Amino acid sequence: MQRLQAFRFELVPNGQQQRDLGRFAGACRFVFNQALALQQRRHEQGLKKLGYAELCRQLTLWRHSAETPWLQQAPTHPLQQSLKDLERAYTNFFAGRARAPRFRKKGRHDSLRYPDPKQIRLDPAGSRVFLPKLGWLRYRNSREVLGAVKNATVSRLGERWFVSIQTEREVERPVATGGAVGIDMGVVRFATLSDGTCLAPLNSFRRHEVALRKAQQALSRKVRHSSNWKKAKARVQKIHAAIANVRRDYLHKASTTISKNHAVVCIEDLSVRNMSASAAGTVDAPGRSVRAKTGLNKAILDQGWYEFRRQLEYKLQWKGGRCIAVPPQHTSQTCPTCGHVSAGNRTGQARFACLACAYEENADVVGAINILARGMQMLRDEGLDAAHACAGPQGRPDRLPSEQQKLSATGTR
Repeated sequence: MQRLQAFRFELVPNGQQQRDLGRFAGACRFVFNQALALQQRRHEQGLKKLGYAELCRQLTLWRHSAETPWLQQAPTHPLQQSLKDLERAYTNFFAGRARAPRFRKKGRHDSLRYPDPKQIRLDPAGSRVFLPKLGWLRYRNSREVLGAVKNATVSRLGERWFVSIQTEREVERPVATGGAVGIDMGVVRFATLSDGTCLAPLNSFRRHEVALRKAQQALSRKVRHSSNWKKAKARVQKIHAAIANVRRDYLHKASTTISKNHAVVCIEDLSVRNMSASAAGTVDAPGRSVRAKTGLNKAILDQGWYEFRRQLEYKLQWKGGRCIAVPPQHTSQTCPTCGHVSAGNRTGQARFACLACAYEENADVVGAINILARGMQMLRDEGLDAAHACAGPQGRPDRLPSEQQKLSATGTR
């Protein structure tokens, strides 16, 4: 079977290459914003939206225009990829998967993508990668790149540049090992497994919140675009990068451990956007408990539930397993023993006591057990042999990240 995989490395560009990377990323941003402005003007005039081919013809005019001759200095393919990004953004918007495209801001998500593998050369022995109009760039060679190179994306995170090299290779079809497990997501408990194991939340943002607030206050006192303002902005970006890196490392360790030990993972199909929606309301109808809801929203977004699910899905797929998204309704109000469903079963935020059969357990564990049961029922409804899919004993994580610990059963969600 074919496996697509990306390998990410930090670049070590020289001074000229750093300036070129900034200029090329700015050119891609300019093309995206120009195309978006053009589409908005056509919409206001009642004209049809231009397709990708027509936008490419517009790009040719912009590159040869006397007002923007500097576009010719940037590589052509990354500029065209910016137009593809806009086309994809409109597709997602019309399909209801995302909001309308917005103008890109300088310094945020700066990147450029090289789609032609013939223009990309990799020298692992010398820890170098060749990219058009940038030449050979050194990178921190931390692992072997497997497979044939398909494309490369250069992105900036704070003051550092990274290259992500996507490859394709043929691998043997994996056979999943381990049992099945259900996972209940939470805030006090990041994840509770149906076998009783629970992972403590990392709360990366909360750990850096004081330092970030002080850095942002210092930034607000600087004259905009002055040298001191740029230094203060770099410190804010560095803290944001640290928050993201710590969270990503934690999620990778947790998802890798779970995917290694289980063939089927059932997880809640949570709508994080709805769960973290603002409760402020409007002037005519102000919301209630706004401050408490704001704190809850911040805690929810600090967990990285969507990224955790995304990592589980592709890691289980690589190992031949399955990740099943289960509707979360009433999972922590249903008794796993007798099936009685009642809001009164939740005597507390963390305690479950069935009103029908007096079964008692931690509410998160009950939720994980019900999620597992619903996931296995969904497998049977598909006509699959659940017993065969979950062959082997129900595994438990043999090693959890150092930040994780077993929580007491009396903790609240």
